[in-house]
Amino acid sequence: MLIYKDKKIAILGLSVEGVDCASFFSQQQAHITCCDRRSAAELGNSYSHFKKCSVSFHLGKDYLDHLEQYDIIVRTPGMSPRIPELVKARQSGVVITSATQLFFDVCPASIIGVTGTKGKGTTSSLISEIFKEEKRNVWLGGNIGIPLLSSVSKIRPSDVVVYELSSFQLEDLHTSPHIAVVLTITCDHLANEDPNATNYHKDITQYREAKMPIVKYQKAEDIVIVNADNATSKSFAALTPASRFSFSSHTQMADAYVFGNTVYVRKNGSVSKICSMDEIRLLGVHNLENIAAASLTAIVAGASVRSVRRAVTSFCCLPHRLEHVRSLNDVSYYNDSFSTTPETAIAAIRSFNTPIILIAGGSDKKSDYTHLGNVLADSTVRVLVAIGITADKIVRAAHRAGYKGLVKRNLKTMHEIVSYCAKIARPGDTVLLSPSCASFDMFKNYKERGNQFNHEVTLLS
Repeated sequence: MLIYKDKKIAILGLSVEGVDCASFFSQQQAHITCCDRRSAAELGNSYSHFKKCSVSFHLGKDYLDHLEQYDIIVRTPGMSPRIPELVKARQSGVVITSATQLFFDVCPASIIGVTGTKGKGTTSSLISEIFKEEKRNVWLGGNIGIPLLSSVSKIRPSDVVVYELSSFQLEDLHTSPHIAVVLTITCDHLANEDPNATNYHKDITQYREAKMPIVKYQKAEDIVIVNADNATSKSFAALTPASRFSFSSHTQMADAYVFGNTVYVRKNGSVSKICSMDEIRLLGVHNLENIAAASLTAIVAGASVRSVRRAVTSFCCLPHRLEHVRSLNDVSYYNDSFSTTPETAIAAIRSFNTPIILIAGGSDKKSDYTHLGNVLADSTVRVLVAIGITADKIVRAAHRAGYKGLVKRNLKTMHEIVSYCAKIARPGDTVLLSPSCASFDMFKNYKERGNQFNHEVTLLS
């Protein structure tokens, strides 16, 4: 159905989502203008492709001028919905939306939405793999980096859609998923660490409020699954009339729980063992909680325990999440570049009982490193390689807590960092890149940071 035919559409930011939106609206026979601060040369193949499709462009520093002339504006997640240009357009009657909202509007299948500060990528992927074991047609997308809007015409009502949702994708959403999964929510995105973006949350309250649409518009026939151990996640259950389920690492009263490094799920009064730590390929005890959340979600949505067991025991880590790069001279190298908060770095450190050479630091997200410092002081980290803008903050937190290990600073490139780590590493050591910070001071993004680490490690001899 061509519900957007002849509509005047402005797509703000020709990112991965923007490109997918342009493809979708081309299928809809809409009048499309892509607005981006970058030049045609900087946009490269995206510009060339859509120029051939009769898409218009408004590029350069004035790319947000005259937004009132459009019927619909599609905001990229990195752009704050509160910037003056969008406020003015909204006041003039223009519909401001997002790729996520558009997908929710037109998707014919029920959606399983997953959010949280960390763990949502792994949990979403696990849910997807479980339903593949069920021989279901599964669509995994959203914040995990796979846009689904242009593929919506291929999605059938009987398909399973798993959508990872960031706070920036949720904050102006006015539709909630049929099944909402709320993992641990701490704090994130409290500073505008990306120089190419304008979106961030001014405080922890705004960050939490941005997440609330995942349950805010649910109905009684919907389902919410929350982390019983996290006060914020648990509070989301009170915001929805949906049926409520919970998972926990601390209480066996939850519908899914971790006990003795083993995951169990309760259904209809019967408890089933899913897996134990020594049966899975994922590294780190914290991943048992992700498995509990994914297993409970899939079973509530109709998957069998058998399919859950098969999927979670064969699942490997996602790239840049405690990814084993290689072992050389009895030294193991792990890439955890996706770690952009102190909490994820702490989880990574606790995943090893070997001596650790930790690479930490990056651009500032206004995080508090006190707890990380305390963990460093009482961990197997024998060398702290502090990099980037936050290096001094992390080192100060470690020393205040009594950290006695070696500290190395002032390494400027990934080549210098990896070379130094390899030089001082001893047999049995683990070299761990788990920055606890964003990457934008030294790298384009966390992927580039992780890829450079992997590249340098593979060059070692």
